[in-house]
Amino acid sequence: MEVMVHERETSVLRRKTEAAKTGAGTAPITPARAVTLALSKVAQDRLDLPLQVTAIEEAMRSLADLPEMLEDLSLLAVIEGPAEALGVLALPPATLATLIEMQTMGRFGKTMPAPRKPTRIDAAIAADFVDAVLAEIEEALISEPAISWAGGFRFASHLDDPRPLGLLLEDVSYRVWTAELSFGATGERSGGFLWAVPREGRGAAMRRVAPATWEDTKGTASPEAAFVPDDPARDWSATFERSILAASAQLEAVLHRVTLPLSAVLTLRQGSEIPIPQDALERIALEAEGRRKLSLARLGQSHGMRALRLCDAEAAGAAGAQGVGAFDAGVSPYAEAPTPDDLPGLSRLGDPFDPAYDAEKGGHAVHASEPRGLVGLAPDMDFGEPLDLDTLAPSQDEEELPPLKIQSGL
Repeated sequence: MEVMVHERETSVLRRKTEAAKTGAGTAPITPARAVTLALSKVAQDRLDLPLQVTAIEEAMRSLADLPEMLEDLSLLAVIEGPAEALGVLALPPATLATLIEMQTMGRFGKTMPAPRKPTRIDAAIAADFVDAVLAEIEEALISEPAISWAGGFRFASHLDDPRPLGLLLEDVSYRVWTAELSFGATGERSGGFLWAVPREGRGAAMRRVAPATWEDTKGTASPEAAFVPDDPARDWSATFERSILAASAQLEAVLHRVTLPLSAVLTLRQGSEIPIPQDALERIALEAEGRRKLSLARLGQSHGMRALRLCDAEAAGAAGAQGVGAFDAGVSPYAEAPTPDDLPGLSRLGDPFDPAYDAEKGGHAVHASEPRGLVGLAPDMDFGEPLDLDTLAPSQDEEELPPLKIQSGL
């Protein structure tokens, strides 16, 4: 008796150990495997029909490409999912005929019936098979990221012709799964399968919760672990970081600013020269939108191209000692940005050639007889020698600036 009990316990332990090894070595579920298992399981369990998926492929297609992928006389089942998303599941004539024969007669014939146009009765018979396959795919992928685009779809209606698909479905990119099927124990008959859903998922991601923390809609605790829609607030930090890092920011390197009267601006033409002081190279301002200063920089070269070297705190202080002023980014200008109503003189805007736009006393008016060039400058403005950027040479202490390094993770 003791020997028999010991052998029984050993057998139980051996089975548990083998099961644990099998579970640990099981490959993670993929959408392709989920579709394959769903088709085989539903056909076997509901129709007692052996079904093997001999080939399966995923492709990204536009709405215009979908009709070209459908086999003639296929049953087109329109499926509806989360957020009113629509897709299509197509059963070619051979697959539809096999399913109908199995549901009506319990077996399929030796010869393939002649192809015919599907009817509403065919759609009603195939609706349960379509819903069962979609439910199995959803259950298999419930804990995977793919559930956001694969879950929640069910049979809604059917189409007699593929031409209305272009009007019924949204003009977005679609995930299209096509499979080649073999029916029967020895593959006596073959068929096809097509499933297309919007590429961008609209369903909620799911997460597994422990039995002690999950309750159903009636407030009763579930004895088993379950999957519930994931709460985006749980991962708000990562989502916020991705959103911020994906945002664009436009920066401007300001070499020098010149204030001119409108009479001078109107004479600017291609080839006009604006004098820039030499010391402007050492006090370039890096600004964001709204002229908000972010950093100081100096102009140089890097690999034969013009480049900026951002100044550190010491360089910025030295520049301030030279008359640039201590660097201070200041506050955002948007909170106190003036509105059009606050800007003076807008109601008096008229002809830009009106004398009212000329410089004040001490300026210079523009006349058509004057030569082309930069006019209207105040006589006390001194810019020094004009700066030729094409002759810009590297600084004396280094041949060229090293590439700028930007550290992430701020």
